[in-house]
Amino acid sequence: MDPIERLGSREVYRNNWMTVREDDIRRPDGSPGIYGVVDKPDYALVVPLDGDRLHLVEQYRYPLGLRRWEFPQGTAPDLAELDTLELAARELREETGLVAGSLIDLGRLDVAPGMSSQRGRVYLATGLTEGPHEREHEEQDMRTAWFSRAEFEKMIERGEVTDAQSIAAYGLLLLHERRPSPERRAPDRSTAGSPRPASP
Repeated sequence: MDPIERLGSREVYRNNWMTVREDDIRRPDGSPGIYGVVDKPDYALVVPLDGDRLHLVEQYRYPLGLRRWEFPQGTAPDLAELDTLELAARELREETGLVAGSLIDLGRLDVAPGMSSQRGRVYLATGLTEGPHEREHEEQDMRTAWFSRAEFEKMIERGEVTDAQSIAAYGLLLLHERRPSPERRAPDRSTAGSPRPASP
């Protein structure tokens, strides 16, 4: 049983990527309150790995007023819910032009559980082939580059990579690599020969 009871809910804002609602709640001690929640569809984050190299994207993050390096990631537009494996393959291709021969599920991340319902899945992409990107209009300023893992870790230390999801995803990669080899191979879901995800 949930310790917080929702008594009512009203939508206060909506756009093509998110909604904001305000819930009337009752706490475990019976006292009333309100809770503001940002609802967004599940997202996929992809760690493209080729030997010792990681592929990152850089773009201007308007709320921060800064350009930031991070792993390819995103949600489907128009609040659509897609299978995260399909979404991962699409985000990778759209943002970088890379197509993965294999996508391995590394685990789940919650973006900001104190204020948002959004959850994500992290995938390791290997067997990469390069092609043209298919970026959305909002991503027109994006650029991409390969970095060695040592360079990537230094970028985190220098504050050049501050995206929490990207840093957490790298932690999931490190945990994945510490598992015995048969266990690492078990969750592999190959994308080779998969149909191309339909554009929204």
